[in-house]
Amino acid sequence: MKIIIAGGTGFLGENLEKYFTEKGNQVYILTRNPQRKNEMYWDAQTLGEWKNSLEKADVLINLTGKSVDCRYHDKNKQEIYFSRINSTKILQEAVDQCSEKPKIWLNASSATIYVHSEQHLNTEENGIIGDDFSMNICKSWEKEFFAVKDEEIRKVALRTSIVLGNNGGAFPKLKMVTKLGLGGKQGRGNQMVSWIHIDDFCKAVNWIIQHKNISGAINITAPAPLSNDNMMKKLRKELKVPFGLNAPVWQLEIASLFLKTETELLLKSRNVYPERLIKSGFEFSFPGFDEAILNLLES
Repeated sequence: MKIIIAGGTGFLGENLEKYFTEKGNQVYILTRNPQRKNEMYWDAQTLGEWKNSLEKADVLINLTGKSVDCRYHDKNKQEIYFSRINSTKILQEAVDQCSEKPKIWLNASSATIYVHSEQHLNTEENGIIGDDFSMNICKSWEKEFFAVKDEEIRKVALRTSIVLGNNGGAFPKLKMVTKLGLGGKQGRGNQMVSWIHIDDFCKAVNWIIQHKNISGAINITAPAPLSNDNMMKKLRKELKVPFGLNAPVWQLEIASLFLKTETELLLKSRNVYPERLIKSGFEFSFPGFDEAILNLLES
Protein backbone atom coordinates (compact mmCIF):
# COMPACT_ATOMS: atom_id res chain seq x y z
CA MET A 1 0.00 0.00 0.00
CA LYS A 2 0.94 3.61 -0.44
CA ILE A 3 0.44 5.34 2.92
CA ILE A 4 0.69 9.07 3.64
CA ILE A 5 1.10 10.19 7.26
CA ALA A 6 0.59 13.91 7.89
CA GLY A 7 2.35 15.08 11.04
CA GLY A 8 4.10 11.73 11.12
CA THR A 9 7.35 12.61 12.93
CA GLY A 10 6.02 12.26 16.49
CA PHE A 11 5.77 9.19 18.73
CA LEU A 12 2.70 7.67 17.01
CA GLY A 13 3.82 8.53 13.48
CA GLU A 14 7.28 7.02 13.94
CA ASN A 15 5.81 3.78 15.25
CA LEU A 16 3.21 3.57 12.46
CA GLU A 17 5.89 4.23 9.84
CA LYS A 18 8.07 1.43 11.22
CA TYR A 19 5.09 -0.96 11.50
CA PHE A 20 3.86 -0.41 7.94
CA THR A 21 7.32 -0.23 6.34
CA GLU A 22 8.23 -3.60 7.89
CA LYS A 23 5.11 -5.03 6.24
CA GLY A 24 6.44 -3.91 2.83
CA ASN A 25 4.31 -0.77 2.37
CA GLN A 26 5.51 2.59 1.02
CA VAL A 27 5.17 5.26 3.70
CA TYR A 28 5.50 9.00 3.03
CA ILE A 29 5.59 11.62 5.78
CA LEU A 30 4.27 15.20 5.56
CA THR A 31 6.27 17.36 7.98
CA ARG A 32 7.43 20.96 8.58
CA ASN A 33 11.02 19.74 8.75
CA PRO A 34 11.74 17.11 6.07
CA GLN A 35 15.04 15.28 6.61
CA ARG A 36 14.71 12.06 4.63
CA LYS A 37 13.81 10.94 1.12
CA ASN A 38 10.30 9.82 2.06
CA GLU A 39 9.48 13.14 3.80
CA MET A 40 7.79 16.12 2.16
CA TYR A 41 7.43 19.68 3.40
CA TRP A 42 4.04 20.92 4.48
CA ASP A 43 2.98 23.69 6.85
CA ALA A 44 -0.39 22.08 7.68
CA GLN A 45 -2.36 25.05 6.39
CA THR A 46 -1.59 25.72 2.70
CA LEU A 47 -1.58 23.59 -0.45
CA GLY A 48 1.84 22.75 -1.85
CA GLU A 49 3.76 20.09 -3.77
CA TRP A 50 2.82 17.60 -1.06
CA LYS A 51 -0.73 17.37 -2.41
CA ASN A 52 0.50 15.34 -5.39
CA SER A 53 1.53 12.56 -3.01
CA LEU A 54 -2.14 11.94 -2.20
CA GLU A 55 -2.84 10.81 -5.77
CA LYS A 56 -3.47 7.06 -5.85
CA ALA A 57 -2.65 6.74 -2.15
CA ASP A 58 -4.32 3.80 -0.43
CA VAL A 59 -4.27 5.37 3.03
CA LEU A 60 -4.09 8.91 4.44
CA ILE A 61 -3.44 9.25 8.18
CA ASN A 62 -3.55 12.70 9.79
CA LEU A 63 -1.85 12.98 13.20
CA THR A 64 -1.21 16.73 13.05
CA GLY A 65 -1.87 18.87 16.10
CA LYS A 66 -0.01 20.88 18.74
CA SER A 67 0.64 18.78 21.85
CA VAL A 68 -1.91 19.30 24.64
CA ASP A 69 0.96 18.89 27.15
CA CYS A 70 1.19 22.66 27.75
CA ARG A 71 -0.44 25.45 29.76
CA TYR A 72 -3.93 26.28 28.49
CA HIS A 73 -3.50 30.04 28.09
CA ASP A 74 -5.14 31.82 25.13
CA LYS A 75 -2.21 31.54 22.72
CA ASN A 76 -1.75 27.81 23.32
CA LYS A 77 -5.51 27.19 23.21
CA GLN A 78 -5.67 28.84 19.79
CA GLU A 79 -2.71 26.82 18.51
CA ILE A 80 -4.19 23.55 19.81
CA TYR A 81 -7.47 24.38 18.03
CA PHE A 82 -6.17 25.74 14.72
CA SER A 83 -3.40 23.14 14.27
CA ARG A 84 -6.11 20.45 14.27
CA ILE A 85 -8.82 22.27 12.30
CA ASN A 86 -6.56 23.82 9.65
CA SER A 87 -4.64 20.62 8.88
CA THR A 88 -7.92 18.70 8.48
CA LYS A 89 -9.33 21.47 6.29
CA ILE A 90 -6.31 21.68 3.96
CA LEU A 91 -6.12 17.90 3.60
CA GLN A 92 -9.79 17.93 2.56
CA GLU A 93 -8.96 20.55 -0.10
CA ALA A 94 -6.10 18.41 -1.38
CA VAL A 95 -8.26 15.26 -1.40
CA ASP A 96 -10.99 17.12 -3.32
CA GLN A 97 -8.45 17.93 -6.06
CA CYS A 98 -7.25 14.33 -6.45
CA SER A 99 -8.29 12.51 -9.61
CA GLU A 100 -7.71 9.22 -7.74
CA LYS A 101 -8.44 9.81 -4.05
CA PRO A 102 -7.06 7.88 -1.06
CA LYS A 103 -9.34 4.93 -0.27
CA ILE A 104 -9.37 5.59 3.47
CA TRP A 105 -8.59 8.63 5.59
CA LEU A 106 -7.92 8.16 9.30
CA ASN A 107 -7.90 11.36 11.34
CA ALA A 108 -6.61 11.60 14.90
CA SER A 109 -9.11 12.41 17.62
CA SER A 110 -9.01 11.70 21.35
CA ALA A 111 -10.71 9.62 24.04
CA THR A 112 -10.80 12.93 25.96
CA ILE A 113 -13.97 13.70 23.96
CA TYR A 114 -15.93 11.88 26.71
CA VAL A 115 -16.82 13.42 30.09
CA HIS A 116 -14.90 12.79 33.33
CA SER A 117 -16.38 9.45 34.34
CA GLU A 118 -15.43 7.10 37.17
CA GLN A 119 -18.43 4.75 36.88
CA HIS A 120 -19.88 5.06 33.38
CA LEU A 121 -17.95 3.10 30.72
CA ASN A 122 -17.97 5.18 27.51
CA THR A 123 -18.47 3.18 24.32
CA GLU A 124 -18.89 4.82 20.91
CA GLU A 125 -22.65 4.25 21.15
CA ASN A 126 -23.40 5.27 24.74
CA GLY A 127 -20.42 7.56 25.46
CA ILE A 128 -21.31 10.88 27.11
CA ILE A 129 -19.66 13.78 25.31
CA GLY A 130 -19.36 16.92 27.40
CA ASP A 131 -18.60 20.61 27.15
CA ASP A 132 -15.23 22.06 28.17
CA PHE A 133 -12.10 23.23 26.34
CA SER A 134 -10.66 19.76 25.63
CA MET A 135 -13.97 18.12 24.73
CA ASN A 136 -14.95 21.03 22.49
CA ILE A 137 -11.61 20.76 20.65
CA CYS A 138 -12.36 17.10 19.90
CA LYS A 139 -15.94 17.87 18.84
CA SER A 140 -14.85 20.67 16.48
CA TRP A 141 -12.10 18.47 15.07
CA GLU A 142 -14.45 15.59 14.28
CA LYS A 143 -17.12 17.97 12.95
CA GLU A 144 -14.58 19.46 10.52
CA PHE A 145 -13.39 16.00 9.50
CA PHE A 146 -16.85 14.55 8.83
CA ALA A 147 -18.26 17.77 7.27
CA VAL A 148 -17.55 16.57 3.73
CA LYS A 149 -19.12 13.25 2.81
CA ASP A 150 -17.54 11.47 -0.14
CA GLU A 151 -18.58 8.05 -1.43
CA GLU A 152 -15.05 7.40 -2.70
CA ILE A 153 -13.28 7.84 0.62
CA ARG A 154 -13.88 6.03 3.91
CA LYS A 155 -13.35 8.26 6.96
CA VAL A 156 -12.43 7.09 10.46
CA ALA A 157 -11.80 9.29 13.54
CA LEU A 158 -9.38 7.62 15.96
CA ARG A 159 -10.49 8.39 19.53
CA THR A 160 -7.16 7.37 21.00
CA SER A 161 -6.36 7.06 24.70
CA ILE A 162 -2.91 7.23 26.36
CA VAL A 163 -0.57 5.17 24.17
CA LEU A 164 2.13 3.28 26.08
CA GLY A 165 5.51 2.75 24.41
CA ASN A 166 9.20 3.00 25.28
CA ASN A 167 10.20 5.60 22.72
CA GLY A 168 7.81 8.41 23.61
CA GLY A 169 4.43 9.29 25.08
CA ALA A 170 3.52 8.91 28.76
CA PHE A 171 5.25 5.64 29.71
CA PRO A 172 8.90 6.84 30.04
CA LYS A 173 7.67 9.70 32.27
CA LEU A 174 5.56 7.38 34.45
CA LYS A 175 8.54 5.04 34.79
CA MET A 176 10.88 7.87 35.79
CA VAL A 177 8.43 9.32 38.36
CA THR A 178 7.97 5.86 39.90
CA LYS A 179 11.72 5.19 40.11
CA LEU A 180 12.18 8.55 41.89
CA GLY A 181 9.78 7.40 44.60
CA LEU A 182 7.01 9.74 43.44
CA GLY A 183 4.85 6.96 42.00
CA GLY A 184 1.93 7.24 44.38
CA LYS A 185 -1.60 8.14 43.33
CA GLN A 186 -2.26 11.53 41.74
CA GLY A 187 -5.11 13.44 43.38
CA ARG A 188 -7.70 11.06 44.85
CA GLY A 189 -6.41 8.27 42.58
CA ASN A 190 -9.88 7.06 41.60
CA GLN A 191 -9.80 8.70 38.18
CA MET A 192 -9.86 6.00 35.49
CA VAL A 193 -7.01 5.68 33.01
CA SER A 194 -7.73 4.42 29.50
CA TRP A 195 -4.57 3.27 27.72
CA ILE A 196 -3.33 1.12 24.84
CA HIS A 197 0.03 -0.56 24.10
CA ILE A 198 1.77 0.98 21.07
CA ASP A 199 1.82 -2.41 19.28
CA ASP A 200 -1.96 -2.69 19.65
CA PHE A 201 -2.37 0.90 18.46
CA CYS A 202 -0.51 0.11 15.22
CA LYS A 203 -2.34 -3.21 14.88
CA ALA A 204 -5.72 -1.49 15.37
CA VAL A 205 -4.94 1.10 12.67
CA ASN A 206 -4.03 -1.71 10.27
CA TRP A 207 -7.19 -3.64 11.24
CA ILE A 208 -9.37 -0.62 10.46
CA ILE A 209 -7.66 -0.17 7.08
CA GLN A 210 -8.27 -3.84 6.19
CA HIS A 211 -11.92 -3.94 7.35
CA LYS A 212 -13.88 -1.90 4.85
CA ASN A 213 -17.10 -1.92 6.89
CA ILE A 214 -15.52 0.20 9.67
CA SER A 215 -16.07 3.96 9.41
CA GLY A 216 -16.96 6.86 11.71
CA ALA A 217 -15.58 7.35 15.24
CA ILE A 218 -13.69 4.46 16.85
CA ASN A 219 -12.33 4.16 20.42
CA ILE A 220 -8.67 3.13 20.23
CA THR A 221 -8.14 1.93 23.80
CA ALA A 222 -7.43 -1.37 25.53
CA PRO A 223 -10.56 -3.05 26.98
CA ALA A 224 -9.37 -2.73 30.61
CA PRO A 225 -9.24 0.84 31.94
CA LEU A 226 -7.97 0.98 35.54
CA SER A 227 -7.86 3.56 38.33
CA ASN A 228 -4.85 5.86 38.67
CA ASP A 229 -4.18 4.40 42.15
CA ASN A 230 -4.22 0.85 40.79
CA MET A 231 -2.05 1.78 37.79
CA MET A 232 0.63 3.36 40.01
CA LYS A 233 0.58 0.31 42.35
CA LYS A 234 1.16 -2.02 39.41
CA LEU A 235 4.01 0.15 38.12
CA ARG A 236 5.68 0.21 41.56
CA LYS A 237 5.35 -3.56 41.79
CA GLU A 238 6.86 -4.26 38.36
CA LEU A 239 9.66 -1.71 38.86
CA LYS A 240 10.30 -3.14 42.37
CA VAL A 241 9.95 0.28 43.99
CA PRO A 242 8.63 -0.27 47.55
CA PHE A 243 6.93 3.10 48.03
CA GLY A 244 5.48 6.01 46.10
CA LEU A 245 4.60 9.41 47.51
CA ASN A 246 1.04 10.48 46.78
CA ALA A 247 0.55 13.84 45.09
CA PRO A 248 -2.49 15.80 46.35
CA VAL A 249 -4.22 18.14 43.91
CA TRP A 250 -2.66 21.32 45.37
CA GLN A 251 0.85 19.89 44.82
CA LEU A 252 -0.02 18.92 41.25
CA GLU A 253 -1.29 22.47 40.61
CA ILE A 254 2.05 23.92 41.69
CA ALA A 255 4.09 21.29 39.83
CA SER A 256 2.09 21.80 36.64
CA LEU A 257 3.02 25.49 36.65
CA PHE A 258 6.74 24.63 36.69
CA LEU A 259 6.32 21.79 34.17
CA LYS A 260 4.24 24.07 31.90
CA THR A 261 1.39 21.56 31.69
CA GLU A 262 -2.18 21.13 33.02
CA THR A 263 -3.40 18.93 35.88
CA GLU A 264 -6.33 17.81 33.69
CA LEU A 265 -3.93 15.47 31.85
CA LEU A 266 -3.47 13.52 35.11
CA LEU A 267 -6.75 14.07 36.92
CA LYS A 268 -9.41 13.64 34.26
CA SER A 269 -11.10 10.24 34.46
CA ARG A 270 -11.07 8.68 31.01
CA ASN A 271 -13.22 5.56 31.26
CA VAL A 272 -13.41 4.35 27.67
CA TYR A 273 -14.17 0.96 26.09
CA PRO A 274 -13.33 -0.12 22.49
CA GLU A 275 -16.72 -1.68 21.72
CA ARG A 276 -16.61 -1.28 17.94
CA LEU A 277 -13.10 -2.74 17.62
CA ILE A 278 -14.02 -5.76 19.73
CA LYS A 279 -17.33 -6.34 17.92
CA SER A 280 -15.47 -6.29 14.60
CA GLY A 281 -13.31 -9.21 15.82
CA PHE A 282 -10.12 -7.35 16.74
CA GLU A 283 -7.93 -9.17 19.26
CA PHE A 284 -5.56 -7.24 21.51
CA SER A 285 -2.02 -8.54 22.03
CA PHE A 286 -2.00 -6.73 25.39
CA PRO A 287 -5.57 -6.49 26.73
CA GLY A 288 -4.45 -6.05 30.37
CA PHE A 289 -2.21 -3.41 31.93
CA ASP A 290 0.08 -5.94 33.67
CA GLU A 291 1.03 -7.75 30.47
CA ALA A 292 1.44 -4.44 28.61
CA ILE A 293 3.93 -2.98 31.08
CA LEU A 294 5.76 -6.30 31.51
CA ASN A 295 6.29 -6.37 27.76
CA LEU A 296 7.52 -2.75 27.70
CA LEU A 297 9.89 -3.28 30.62
CA GLU A 298 11.37 -6.36 28.92
CA SER A 299 11.80 -4.78 25.48
